[in-house]
Amino acid sequence: MTLDVTADSNIYISALVFGGRPLQFLDAARAGVFPLAISDPLLAEIHRVLRDKFGWPPEDLAEAAADLADFTLRVQPGRTINAVPEDPDDNRVLECAVAAGSRYIVTGDGDLLRLTTFEGIRILRVADFLSLISP
Repeated sequence: MTLDVTADSNIYISALVFGGRPLQFLDAARAGVFPLAISDPLLAEIHRVLRDKFGWPPEDLAEAAADLADFTLRVQPGRTINAVPEDPDDNRVLECAVAAGSRYIVTGDGDLLRLTTFEGIRILRVADFLSLISP
């Protein structure tokens, strides 16, 4: 069973800043447990939040981007989705997942979690996804 996954930017940011389960999730992707898709709009949001909210200097941002590039699969979304009109950033996550053919979206975002699925893609919290891949 493949577990093709797209993660919301909040998962990457939480992993890089706070660790915990989001870091366990990224470490599993880094170890090749599942393919993890990312897009330029998601990378831009991660960069912006780490820089503006957490004050990361350019060299740390560049190092994080290089690290993510080593184990994520870059996709180019081919269509615009507006399933969450109140938060356009959430739609970028859906666009990435659709473009990647993901089976799962991992997020901590309430608007996305309320959808539960989108075009057959299950939307889960990181802890719920980690329980799927635990032996």
